[in-house]
Amino acid sequence: MIPAAVRPASARTPGAIRRPGWRPVWILPAGLALLAGLDAALLLLGLPAPVSSARLPQVHGALMVFGFVGTLIALERATALGRWYGYLAPALLGAGTIALLVDAVPLVAAKAVVAAGMAAFTLVYLPLWRRQYDAPLLTQLLGAALGCAGAVIWLGQGSMERILPWLVAFLVLTIAAERVELARITMGPGAGIRLLVHAWAVALALLVGVALPDLGAIALGVALLSLVAWLVRHDVARRTIRATGATRYMAACILCGYVWLAVAGVALLFGWPHSAPTADAIAHAVFLGYTISMIMAHATTILPAVLHVRLPYTAAFWVPAALLQLSLVVRIWLGDMLGMPVAWQVGGVLGEIALLGFLGVAVTSAVRAARRTAPAAPTPADTEGDGHADAAS
Repeated sequence: MIPAAVRPASARTPGAIRRPGWRPVWILPAGLALLAGLDAALLLLGLPAPVSSARLPQVHGALMVFGFVGTLIALERATALGRWYGYLAPALLGAGTIALLVDAVPLVAAKAVVAAGMAAFTLVYLPLWRRQYDAPLLTQLLGAALGCAGAVIWLGQGSMERILPWLVAFLVLTIAAERVELARITMGPGAGIRLLVHAWAVALALLVGVALPDLGAIALGVALLSLVAWLVRHDVARRTIRATGATRYMAACILCGYVWLAVAGVALLFGWPHSAPTADAIAHAVFLGYTISMIMAHATTILPAVLHVRLPYTAAFWVPAALLQLSLVVRIWLGDMLGMPVAWQVGGVLGEIALLGFLGVAVTSAVRAARRTAPAAPTPADTEGDGHADAAS
């Protein structure tokens, strides 16, 4: 979602001149990061992959969080800002994605570009904050800063294990802030402040975890569980799940996302994830179960608003969304919790099919809409695109 108060005037005014046709180009690095991340996931699962590279498994998490989700969110924020310098963030994150994939580029140099992209992304929130002094926006600024800190910490790490909590905080706080932006009326005037209190609790847990990893993990788990309980209680999705069509689909994806965030919070209550299955469960509960569920929920509103391409809802969107939930049950419950390696692999493959299937459904929907609509006709997102908040924004 791009809140009306921070969108550029051309995006708020019906009949305004449409943005240049080159805007979809910005999303290409995010798509490349997604495909490369899925390839890396197959390698980590011990399965054959289209591309084999020693570096890919090392950067799988960075590709998915910084390259895919981070670039999408940065692009949305740049659109909200409406200034040329806002696009430095998605440009740097896209360049960092490409650098991560090129073996000839030293890994530390690629990491530095990603960190620069996250720094630029964080700075984008400053002019937005000056436009609108708003607690949810301040929460997004805090989330971006924590994500930037994680990228900087990664510069000195051989793996992404130590920055897992920072990436969790980045995505969770950004998404939660967008949900509060949506439900501001139903949550009441104090919702933004309550959200900000939860956000600072998450940040404090990360700081504690620097010195005391187990205690920090427990504190993060408590903060996440408190946050998700508060969101579930107030989110309009609890009521709209009884609706039909697109409204029910979005509510179902949102509520599933909250369930997986709660799973991650419970897992963190046992301390720092010292075992690979626990770390795998936490990472995929947040990055797939929570984040991707939210992206699936709001793709039909956020992509039209950002890229000016129509993406109408169809019943086919239910198929990849349901498959994603099934894949996580198989992977996390049977694979990670019950220690069944085959189930872990099957769940991973099902998750990849769900993501590719969603991409296929979205592209098909957009192509069909383009064929039915004259190129100059305004899209619904141009005049009514503020109906929902985006999960990965």
